[in-house]
Amino acid sequence: MDTKKVTDALNVIMENELAGVVRYTHYSLMVFGHNRIPIVKWLRDQAAESLTHADRAGEHVTTLGGHPSLRISALLETHKHAINDILQESLHHEKGQLENYKTLLGLVEGQNVFLEEYAREMICDEEAHIAEVQKMMRAPGT
Repeated sequence: MDTKKVTDALNVIMENELAGVVRYTHYSLMVFGHNRIPIVKWLRDQAAESLTHADRAGEHVTTLGGHPSLRISALLETHKHAINDILQESLHHEKGQLENYKTLLGLVEGQNVFLEEYAREMICDEEAHIAEVQKMMRAPGT
């Protein structure tokens, strides 16, 4: 296993998860209207989960003898805060992170069971998030 490539991939994951914390926290502050309370709760739950995911990735970095990144990935402020816009941006973020976990899986598959299982678990989580966001974006009855 190429430890440098694996720690680099884990740092990218960590940076994106930390960006997710900022992204979802920002979104939670920008929700208004009748459905505000459940949507804000969901967004804040996503922010908390992103922090947990970042922590896990960082723990793997240090387990491999690497140094966790202090960066977060780029954040784009679109100034679009309608719920569908927020969900579309969330979907884009989740799909990007899914690809990051798939990259990690490709680097560790058949070489490190611990990291392989971690990558698979996170792929499963990201796919579930994507499915949930897609359902939230669908009109009732479709």
